[in-house]
Amino acid sequence: MGTVSNEEYDRKKELKAFDETKMGVKGLVDSGLKTVPRIFIRPEDELSKEHEIPCVNLQVPVISLQGIESKDVRDKIVKQVLHASEKWGFFQVVDHGIPLEVLEKTLQGNQMFHEQDVEVKKMFYSRGDLMKCVVYGSNYDLYVSRAANWRDTFALVNSYPGFFDPNQIPEFCRDVMMNYIEHVLKLSETLLELLSMGLGLEPSYLKDETQCTQGWYLVNHYYPACPAPELTIGTTKHSDPSFFTILLQDNLGGLQVFHENQWVNIPPIPGAFVVNIGDILQIMSNDKLKSNFHRAITNQVGPRISTAFFLEGVQSSTKLFGPIKELVSEDHPPIYKEFTLGDYDTKFRDRPLDVPGFDLFKIQSDANNID
Repeated sequence: MGTVSNEEYDRKKELKAFDETKMGVKGLVDSGLKTVPRIFIRPEDELSKEHEIPCVNLQVPVISLQGIESKDVRDKIVKQVLHASEKWGFFQVVDHGIPLEVLEKTLQGNQMFHEQDVEVKKMFYSRGDLMKCVVYGSNYDLYVSRAANWRDTFALVNSYPGFFDPNQIPEFCRDVMMNYIEHVLKLSETLLELLSMGLGLEPSYLKDETQCTQGWYLVNHYYPACPAPELTIGTTKHSDPSFFTILLQDNLGGLQVFHENQWVNIPPIPGAFVVNIGDILQIMSNDKLKSNFHRAITNQVGPRISTAFFLEGVQSSTKLFGPIKELVSEDHPPIYKEFTLGDYDTKFRDRPLDVPGFDLFKIQSDANNID
């Protein structure tokens, strides 16, 4: 294992120097780096706690959508989705109907973007510019996190109606990415119906009331091989600022969910998606559905490639979101106050990644909220 020096250093200066290269973590690795730079090394207290939390191989629920057209099968799937969303906040979906070739080409397109000429890639580099629909960067919370994450990201942003322009996507992966988005949006509508039914609502409730399929965020992560994975992390533990997230991961693995006070590996299943409940649905369900902590560990081999589709809704909408009234009663009063998606997103981005967004809107925590 590597060691962490206690020598004082100018962290802000080193963060700025890394940011200004616009080359990301991959640029560091390509330069011949043999050790993990200080800005990526997790704090001592965090590293020491790592040994106190077990990591086990429990099985995250795997749900097949085969035969979903049949009412009896669909009712069974609804129960499985609800149970997984309540107990885990996570499940894997198989037999979803999206061709394996589409998934493979999407991961290839992701990798091709990150491994293209660095000078071309730099043209997409941005930090915090939410009005760009194609963004490349490394660590959106770079200057507020305790340790930088060992990953780079290429994102497609469709948070505002009429704003997204597919022609801005590099031509070599444009058709692949747009085809993937079309398929995943259809899967999203199916999942929204299943979740609506699980909550005792009309099948179209979540889609109609939230219009969340109109706003999404496709995030293509690239995790280079790490010389000392025990010192850093690929993605810090976090919950997602979304209605839900659909993740496609390659066969390398590294995704973990925090379940019953332990880290549980989510090993890749060929052709499967990992689905997790986001903060917004936890709030809307008044804590019936769980937006759970998860993270991605680093590996000495790589790169690891993953593509996450965040169903975020329209950020410019003035609609107020909060606990669904049909799920609230005298015995189950609302736990959260109402908010707009734009307000939620702003508060989430002002915090480090490991601070859950839903806590910011708890009614009983109003006195502690920072506006």
